[in-house]
Amino acid sequence: MTHFTSIDQLRTACRDLPAPDDTSAEQARDRQGILTKPPGSLGKLEELAVWLASWQGREKPKLDRVEVFVFAGSHGVTNRGVSAFPAEVTAQMVANFEHGGAAINQLARQAGANLTVIPLDIDQPTVDFTIAPAMDEQAFLDAVNIGYEAVKDRPDLVVLGEMGIGNTTVAAALSCALLGGEGADWVGRGTGVDDEGLQRKASAVDDAKTCHGNALSDPLEALRRVGGRELAAMFGAILAARHAQVPVLLDGFVSTAAALPLAKLDPNGLAHTWAAHVSAEAGHRRLLDALQMKPLLDLGMRLGEASGACLAVNILRGAIACHNGMATFAEAGVSDG
Repeated sequence: MTHFTSIDQLRTACRDLPAPDDTSAEQARDRQGILTKPPGSLGKLEELAVWLASWQGREKPKLDRVEVFVFAGSHGVTNRGVSAFPAEVTAQMVANFEHGGAAINQLARQAGANLTVIPLDIDQPTVDFTIAPAMDEQAFLDAVNIGYEAVKDRPDLVVLGEMGIGNTTVAAALSCALLGGEGADWVGRGTGVDDEGLQRKASAVDDAKTCHGNALSDPLEALRRVGGRELAAMFGAILAARHAQVPVLLDGFVSTAAALPLAKLDPNGLAHTWAAHVSAEAGHRRLLDALQMKPLLDLGMRLGEASGACLAVNILRGAIACHNGMATFAEAGVSDG
């Protein structure tokens, strides 16, 4: 199993990305063309079936094993009053996950998915990134490795989510670092901050840019300096899934921001991912637009936890049911025109 011991080694791995299986994709497209329906009439469901086929390497994709990973981390920037909730809520919510009481527990069960919650040193917040890098190199690599090693035995689909008070500020800082703009362009209400809290979030992002300067132009350095352990772990999981040719559903603003560095390192780095939904968090739609990702759902959600992504699993199941189960024109004895 791959275990990264340096950022240079990680960078090399980010530039050695397998392509989708074009043969399986073509076979899936051919099948779509002979099913008992007008061409293209199932819209995005047809596109999803082909996408899944291309990464699973089979004409008829399946979702027998769907793995949901929720990574949790704590953030030093919360000391700047960027959240409506205290930092200790992160640990409390991890306990809630473990006892089955959170939204994600219900939605993962309903989607027929396995849920794994992975806390990352939640009793040790990262450094406040407005004054120093959030993680030193070893802490950063440890988090990336935890995410990378979570994806094992090649599941049919990986679904990514997170928990971490303050992490919408982190996502805004990372997006701002790699895509430009000012803090006010990227921050949103998060857990429900008031106008003063929103200004504190914007100021924290701007202060981070001032603190780290040109170092933020490097995608991996940006993730280390203004990211968090749960974002680094999601990045590792996204990379592992790509190396194993496993499709990935991204959840909201934070998980999409965690994917951004791979897109900056390789223009096709996120070809194996799909945006499950667009959250109500202000920066998410802007980030999706920058990545040219079209979300499957727009339900005004902003919970995180992979909640929106788990809902989207059901859409993928519908796409597969039609793709695999529908009769062809020949099988049904229907004229195809």
